[in-house]
This record gives sequence, C-alpha cells and structure tokens, in this order.
Amino acid sequence: MPVEIPGEPNLAVIGGRAFVSGTDYRALAERFRAGELNELLERAPFENVIFSEPQRLTQLSSRVEKAAQALSTSHAKEPIEASSELKIEQLVQPEALLAVPVAQARDDSFRAQTQPDLQGEVDRLRSELQHRADLAESLKHFLERISSNEPEQTYVAILTQAKSLLRAERASLMVLDEDENELVMKAAIGLSVPKEDVARARLGEGIAGRVAESGRPMIVANAVSIRPFVANEKRDYKTASFISYPISMRGRKIGVLNLTDKTTGEVFDDVDLSLLDLVGPQIAIALERAEWQDRAAQFQLMSITDPLTGLLNRRYLEERLTEELNRSLRYNYSMSCLMIDIDDFKKYNDLNGHQAGDDALKIAAHCLKTALRSADVACRYGGEEFCILLPQTSLTEAGVIAERMRQRVAETGFPYGKSQPLGVVSISVGISTFARDIDTAQKVIATADRALYSAKNRGKNRVEYYVENLTGGPANK
Repeated sequence: MPVEIPGEPNLAVIGGRAFVSGTDYRALAERFRAGELNELLERAPFENVIFSEPQRLTQLSSRVEKAAQALSTSHAKEPIEASSELKIEQLVQPEALLAVPVAQARDDSFRAQTQPDLQGEVDRLRSELQHRADLAESLKHFLERISSNEPEQTYVAILTQAKSLLRAERASLMVLDEDENELVMKAAIGLSVPKEDVARARLGEGIAGRVAESGRPMIVANAVSIRPFVANEKRDYKTASFISYPISMRGRKIGVLNLTDKTTGEVFDDVDLSLLDLVGPQIAIALERAEWQDRAAQFQLMSITDPLTGLLNRRYLEERLTEELNRSLRYNYSMSCLMIDIDDFKKYNDLNGHQAGDDALKIAAHCLKTALRSADVACRYGGEEFCILLPQTSLTEAGVIAERMRQRVAETGFPYGKSQPLGVVSISVGISTFARDIDTAQKVIATADRALYSAKNRGKNRVEYYVENLTGGPANK
C-alpha cells in the first residue's frame, strides 16, 4: 500500500506475494505435492510462508496508515535528520505480518511525551506483536513438525500441533477408510476411552461423517443444541464448543480433525477456522505421506506373511534366524529352534478334502501361536510344517514350550480329528539349539529337522531333541 510521509516521496509498504483465499493457498500446496513443483517438496517449501487472517490484513493497513501519520507529525515538529533512525524499512516485519506495532514501539518515546495515555497501547501492541511472531514461527514449521517416518507418530504430531495452535485441550483425528467408506479413529488426545473403542463413522452419519462428506467445516458454539450430543449425558467436556474440520487433497477426502475445550473457556470462532485453513493443506500432505507409509508397511507385512495361517513365512524366518544367530554369537545367548509337522496330514486332507485341510492348518497355527511368548517367532515353513524360533532359550526351556504346544494341539477339537490314525490331530516336534557346531541357519534347521524325523519314527505325537552323541546322530532326551 502507498504511504505518504513529507520529504519521502513515492513510498510504499511491500508485503510480498499473498494468497487472498485459502483456496489459492491450498492449490499451491497441491502443486507442490503432485504438480510441476513436486521436486521442491523436500526443500521445505512452506518454510518462508507467512500467515495471517483477512481481518488482520485490514488492521495492518489501518496501522500502517497511522504509523505514517505519526512519522509525518514527527517530521513536522523535528528536522528529518533527527528522525533518520526510523527508516521506512522498519515498518516491514514479514516474520509477524504486523509492521505497525514495531514502528510504534520504536517511536514510543516521542508518542509517550505527546500522548502519555498511549503508553499502555504501545505495551499491548508489543505483546501482540510477540504473540503474532510466535504464531507465525509455529505455522512456518508446521509441516516439518507434523511429518514423521512412522504413521502413528505423524497422527499424534498433527493433533499435538493443532491442539497447541488453537489452544484446545482435546483433539482427535479420523482418517477415511476408502474401502469401507468409513472414518477410523487414528489418534486422540484427552479422550475418556481408548481410540480403539471409538466406533467407526460412515460418511454422512454423525458430525464427523457429515463434515467429511460435505467437505465443509463445522464450528459449534453450544454442542448441547445439537441432537447427537443431547442423548450423550456422559459427554465429559469442559466447554460446549467444538470445531470439526475436513482434510482433503485434490478433491479426495482424507479425514476429519476435531478439537474441543479451549483452554481459555471461550468458544471456537472464525479466527480458529482461518488458522485451520492455513495448515489444512500441510495436514493433508502429512496424512497422505502417512497413508503411503502405512500401505508400504502393509505390503511389506504381506510379503513376509503366510496368507492362509497368518503366521510369518519361510522368507522371513531365514532372515530372522541369521540375525538371531549373530546376536547369540556376539552375546553368548542361547537360541533354540523347533521344527513341527502335523501327523498324518495327507490322510486328513485326502479323506476330508482340501478345504478341511486348510481349516486344520489354521487351527493348528492358532494353537502354536497361543502357546508361545511374545518374543518367539512362529512361521509356516511349508505344507503342514511349521518352524518356531525361540531367541535366548535353552534346550530345556524349548522342550517345555514344545510340550505345551503338543498338548494344546492334541486337546483341541478338530472337525475330523477322530478319524485320524491316533484318534486326534497331533504334531511331532524336533528341537535343536545353538551350539559350537550348530552355528549357521542351515545347520540349525537341518538338526531340528533330524530331530523331527526321529519323533516321526518313534511313534509321532511326541517331542524329540537333537543332541549329538558319539555317533553323531540324534538322541532322545
């Protein structure tokens, strides 16, 4: 805007390029994410963005004009040289988008002499300037603060930063499951129940569902006046005001951000909404990143998981076994391995059909998994064979675990178990343990397999240990 100060012709306050609406700003964010500017995304493109609200810009214009008038008065009463320390550049403070308070603060000695009653206003403006500077600094690094390599950390960071920005005590983040067309609670701060217990919300249903479907935010001054909350007598909030804000990117619905309980006890208003408009595109970018990270983790899990039993697969076992062996060598830890086979499974499968055989594999896998400790690794090795990796476990301890699994399978009611040769579905188990001569993944598997072969030969439904004797063969222990 132009500024008129005697003796200083053709002056203007330059504020830089501005977006006059949240839509324009969102469009830029989307260009960075998916358009021709995407290669700049990793260079923190939002680092130099300065934030304000429309009404603040109007106030800024008024204050710049007043500051110019104050300077004009100063120039009229004193020689220009006497005020040369107050340059027009001092009116421009891009970090806070509030130039006038700085100018007024630096000229407060003159104003205090001529208008002592304005000293309080100068102090107030100084305080406001500091608040605006802090807010601008927070917004400038918002995307950096909410981005993480772990989706769960991203969700929590978004809530933490949004809660701080709007000075709210409680917040929750719901993300759209596009397959089910439902909003799923991903993170919450201040909820009285675990986020896992919060029911999903279908698009168009409830506050969050309607906000997500319409793409329009909702600000409520008194939640009691809204029907969904009337029936909820246990609504344990300090205030009746909340804000529900939709997160989207390129027209695609991503989720909903909910905030309530302002620390000041006040209601949420258009200023809060304008702040969310500013950070909304950054939240959308962070959520989209988290979504891809989550999908990548799911794909990785699928690549190492047996689809029938849900246990880990042979590929994962081979990698993990090498890691555990190296750890055992380094720290002199014990480590044991179990090779397990379902007895007479071919007869079960041929007699009752492949679907019944698949069901039997699922039941057996569940029995094995529930008998293990959290650190143990259960894998489907192939066909009806399973392999269990027991880190930091001696041969004797491994025997206790193996016997527990054998008993659990034998005592479980399989649909066609009584038709088996032993009258039940049973397993045979071979155990080997890390030793001086059993120090590679191949040797561990081979020795456990030899012990399993021994269990089969000795009548099945039993546990055998690989203990190298004088002849180099397995022995029962």
